[in-house]
Amino acid sequence: MNKDSYKDMLAKVQAFHDKHDFKNTGGEELTYRIALMAEELGEISSCVTKGKSKEDLAEETADLFILLIGTAIAADFDLNQAFWDKMDKIMQRDSKMVNGRIRVSEFRIKTQRKGAENAEGRKV
Repeated sequence: MNKDSYKDMLAKVQAFHDKHDFKNTGGEELTYRIALMAEELGEISSCVTKGKSKEDLAEETADLFILLIGTAIAADFDLNQAFWDKMDKIMQRDSKMVNGRIRVSEFRIKTQRKGAENAEGRKV
């Protein structure tokens, strides 16, 4: 096993899913997985806001990473390819300062919806 290989990480998470029969016991249900990821994100937040150790932060981040890989398994998509596709896309984006912090986004211009009312109450 190569610990630097995404393929080997994927195989290890798949083995974990198989060991606990996630596919047949609700462990691969996507809304459940979202709840688990939100829980882990909360634990990451707690590490940062409560000044917990770097080791605690690393462990909670690994939990989220394992859930992300498992979600790719459950939803049957190639997370490795999605990562590289997304990196190619975001490397083309501009950045700007927002409230004193760097933000990289598409920065879409918001337009009013058809049928919405303007400030005078008229349809636009």
